[in-house]
This record gives sequence, structure tokens and C-alpha cells, in this order.
Amino acid sequence: MKISEVHTHLLDYKLETAFESAATRFTRRQHVLVEIICDDGTTGWGECLGPVQPNAAIVKAYAPYLIGRNPLDTEVLWQGLYNLLRDQGQRGLTMTALSGIDVALWDIKGQHFGVPVSVLLGGRVRDTVKAYATGSFRRDGVDRISDNAEECAAHVAAGFHAVKIKIGFGVEEDLAVIKAVREAIGTHTRLMIDANHGYSIQEAITLGNRAAEFDIDWFEEPVIPEQLDAYRRVRAGQPIPVAGGETWHGRFAFREPLETGCIDIAQPDLCGTGGFSEMRRVVDMAALHSVRVVPHVWGTAVQIAASLQFVSALLPDPPRPDPIEPIFEFDRTHNPFRQAIVTHPIEHENGVIAIPNKPGLGIEINRNALAEFAMGEPE
Repeated sequence: MKISEVHTHLLDYKLETAFESAATRFTRRQHVLVEIICDDGTTGWGECLGPVQPNAAIVKAYAPYLIGRNPLDTEVLWQGLYNLLRDQGQRGLTMTALSGIDVALWDIKGQHFGVPVSVLLGGRVRDTVKAYATGSFRRDGVDRISDNAEECAAHVAAGFHAVKIKIGFGVEEDLAVIKAVREAIGTHTRLMIDANHGYSIQEAITLGNRAAEFDIDWFEEPVIPEQLDAYRRVRAGQPIPVAGGETWHGRFAFREPLETGCIDIAQPDLCGTGGFSEMRRVVDMAALHSVRVVPHVWGTAVQIAASLQFVSALLPDPPRPDPIEPIFEFDRTHNPFRQAIVTHPIEHENGVIAIPNKPGLGIEINRNALAEFAMGEPE
């Protein structure tokens, strides 16, 4: 079996109502998939975190290295691709593009051996996982405080045990949102806050100290990801556990944050940190430093399926009769092609997701949806 073709699929949808985090404004939903086809017809799918056109360009640059190679040689191919652009990359688009390729190769490997990727990773620890609802961005044309409270109350009514909201727009306004959401979801629902690196050090410390009374599970990306000393100062200066890592791509980027105590919770993104091959190494490093792992997930059903396979095989840390179970990030913002691109959508039931148990990622792509949401010419 040899790799014969490498393709990307750029998906696009213009939103009726734009929304924003402290770092990014979304007027469209755009994601890029990687399709790898072998000479025997086996096809694997992956996804790249981040901007679609730049990711697609890097995948195209990687493709000649893959043609004619054995797709089962995932470690050999990973190192070869990483080294191909090592002098220009190490982080960023070179890693997010490599992630999509690696996920697709593992999908092929699972199909070849007739088992889910989770089995190849060492075995399925769990067949279901509790999800938490991600959303509560600042939407255009609505009152942010009441909008976030109503949205989170709806998530709880749908069965979610936890919600995560966006902050980073200003301490006083953010505190008002946090208070309103806590009142709307009650005292038994877990609540996380994500600043998308929108705060200065002092703002983050002030917010953390004042928000602690609302029983916050974690404070995500309080400051910009390059400033590791700022992370350490925020962690030391306020009582809420600090989370981060969706933009620390690969083991080399995670090494210093883990070794120097920047975070309590690591959030590598499977489709950004280097795919299954590198995600395993990042998680092993986190375990060495007693840092909990809660993967970041933001994408289509391809990324959701891949991340579920990884979570299925995520070992308890520490192992004990009643272990700390992982929770799964489940995007609830508007995206009509998120689930449409697979023949069997991956949805939750009362806040719990069943992990696909078919070979590879366990999904089948709906090519009609790929065509429907294919990116057209720039407007």
C-alpha cells in the first residue's frame, strides 16, 4: 500500500450574525480537511487547525514527500515532514498542516488493521466521555450579558454538566457576564472562562481574584501565549487554575511551559500540535509534570472524531479506583457544515458523547456536503 494522492478541501460558510473572542472576529466559518488516498483505494481524513488557505498551501508543499510512501510509517513520515520545513517552522502553520496529514495517516492505519485509532494508541479506556459546551462569544447586535446567560442556561437544559464562556473584553464587563452566567446555570454546573489572551498580567490577576467567588474550574489563556513568565505570574497571583496550550504546537513548544510551572491544565489541540504522533508525546510530558490534560477541540466532525479517539485512549493520571475523567470540548457556535460533512453526525446525548468504534476515525465523509460548502472565489 502506497500513498498516491494528497488533497485539501476548503470549507466556508458566511455567518448571518458575526461573533468574536478577545483575539478573533468570525464573520465566516472556515475549516480545511486533508484527504490522503492510497493506491488500494484506502482513504484517510484529517483536519488542520487555523486559517484554511495558508494551511492548504503548506499541505501542498508537503505532498510530494508523501507520494509513493507507505502510509503506515507514521513516525518516519512525521519526522521527515517536520524536518522538511524545520528551519522555517517548528510552530505555526508548518505544524498545523502536519497535524492534518498525520491524523489522515492514522485514519488509514486504523482502517488497514480494522480497528479504531484508539486501539492503535494503546487501547480504549472509555467508550463515552462527558462534554462541556463551548460558546458564549460576543455576538453582534445583542446584549452580551443576557445573551451569554441565556445561552449557557440552554446548554444546561440540554444536559451539559459544564460550560465555557469567552472573556477578555474588559474586567468589569467580564465580571458582570460571569456573575450572570453563574446565576443562570446554578451552583452545580461547572464553569470555565477563556480570555483568548486578551488581558494584560494585572488585568488577569485582578479578574482571577474577583471571579474566584463564582467557582471557576479554570482560567484559559489569560495572557498572550509567547509570554511564559506572564503565565507564571498570573498563576501565582490569583487562585483559579490556569489552562493553556492550544497554540503551543508540539513537544518542543510545551517543554518550557510544563517544566517551569506555567499551567495547571494543558490544552494541546490534536489538529494543531502535530496530530496523533506528537499529541502522544505532549501528553506523556504533561504526565511527567503532573499537569492535567484537557484537549482543545475546534473544528468539524473530522477533528471531533479524531479527538474522541485520542480521549478514548487517554490514560487516567493518576491511576486510582475513581480516576479523574477527561471532559471533551464541544463547540456549540453556529456552523452548518460541522456535522453535515459526515454521514452520521457526532452529537451528544444529555451532555455525553459516544466515541466512534469503527476502524480509523470511525467516520464516513459526506461528499455532497463537501461540495455544498466548498470555498468559492474570494468576494
